[in-house]
Amino acid sequence: MRILAINPGSTSTKISVFDNQKDIFTLNIKHSVDDLCKYKSVMEQYDFRKSVIIDELNRAKIDLKTIDAVVGRGGLVKPIAGGVYRVNDLLLRDLNAEIMGSHPSNLGGILAYEISKEIGLKESFIVDPPIVDEMDEVARISGMPEITRKSIFHALNQKAVARRFARENRKHYEELNLIVAHLGGGITVGAHQKGRVIDVNNGLDGEGPFSPERSGGLPVGDLVKMCFSGEYTFEQIKKKITGQGGLVAYLGTNSAYEVSQKVAEGDIESLRIYRAMAYQVAKEIGSMAAVLKGDVDAILITGGIAYDENFCAWIEEMVSFIARVAVYPGEDEMKALAEGVFYALKGEMEIKEYE
Repeated sequence: MRILAINPGSTSTKISVFDNQKDIFTLNIKHSVDDLCKYKSVMEQYDFRKSVIIDELNRAKIDLKTIDAVVGRGGLVKPIAGGVYRVNDLLLRDLNAEIMGSHPSNLGGILAYEISKEIGLKESFIVDPPIVDEMDEVARISGMPEITRKSIFHALNQKAVARRFARENRKHYEELNLIVAHLGGGITVGAHQKGRVIDVNNGLDGEGPFSPERSGGLPVGDLVKMCFSGEYTFEQIKKKITGQGGLVAYLGTNSAYEVSQKVAEGDIESLRIYRAMAYQVAKEIGSMAAVLKGDVDAILITGGIAYDENFCAWIEEMVSFIARVAVYPGEDEMKALAEGVFYALKGEMEIKEYE
């Protein structure tokens, strides 16, 4: 089964071709500012991005007629349960209308659909879009009626790793209770109960552990005082929460690797802050264990920072009493997209309808 995966980003379009689950071709196509500034909106970039994809596949001598399925990054559709979705008319309409906001990933499903149609395939797919929302109702209550907790997390990678762990242990994802911690530029920790992420911190907007460039949850009273001090604009506060928080604020870098190198060289301040980040991740895992009422089959650690064995060991030291810990370093979105479609077309995962 030959699968083409498409993942449009802000300044690039990543494409991969898989034979079953083997990656035979991956290319991150960079787009210059000059390339993109010609277009007033993301949707206007469609023809440009499509032609670049076709050109690069032809250059790599990959015959489009050999492709059996095309999958695109999901985009900002309305909140839906996780899984593999067939691209239908309603999904295309919502992506084109940008109902949840403008983002390059909105082009993923559209590109998958149009390329599939051109090569004579009857179906195209998206997998676990960023808006996956399976939270229990009780988890949405914030403590202030005007504010509702939202599900915004690394759904694609968290779900892919959870399913991978299940297959490796000859189980179904829907049979297991798992806690998955994604450690990247943002950090999200999800409680996966029998195939649903029933609670997860909003890693984009300031919940949970601090990360390389996000502040995480903050003492609310002190944050309110800062907001009304007259020293900061709204935009400056937003930047301090997302983009200039976390490791950037304390140590001047968003590279966890650089921080780990300084720790290895004996830098005391780097060790203090880096261990605090691990401490907060472990604490968030503990809270998700409570959500699952202590019934946890495994704790999975993934994302780029998971390559750091010391960082993972600090977390494991604090949470191993809950359940065994398994580490899946990296964030392979292309593999996650292809895996979802591969198992769906084999009949091992449901193909859902967007409605």
